Amino acid sequence: MADQKQPQTSSQRLVATSLVDAFNRMDIDEIMSVRAEGCMRHILPASLNQTPQNNSQYRSTLEKLNPIFSNFNLTIHDILEDREARRISMYVKARANTLAGEYLNEYQWTMTFDEKGEKIVNWVEFVDGSVYWGFWPKLQEAMRIQRENKVS
Repeated sequence: MADQKQPQTSSQRLVATSLVDAFNRMDIDEIMSVRAEGCMRHILPASLNQTPQNNSQYRSTLEKLNPIFSNFNLTIHDILEDREARRISMYVKARANTLAGEYLNEYQWTMTFDEKGEKIVNWVEFVDGSVYWGFWPKLQEAMRIQRENKVS
């Protein structure tokens, strides 16, 4: 039987999986380190009316969310790669504990990479709208109550 060589893992695939690891450690510096200088994050579906975020806006979002989530864990359920187009699409599920209870969400990330496959130049994130409309208001209310209790 002939020895069939498996294709070498691409740089962009290594970056994508290391990104998930960085989220699981909630290492914001590491998460940001794989984004190109002009990288934009786009949240879909469009019905959520989310404004695209540049790197400083995205970092700010992560810094606000970091203390709210504990035991945050992302699991990759599927990953598709188009090396020629320099794109990776991943289906990931998230689980965490929050002030408002258990957080469960699903994401479809589609990331476009630079020519070397080392930096993400564009990130499209499709999220579960029912979680956005159902869970986030509860979490915001729990956060408001916590802030008020700290002030009292």
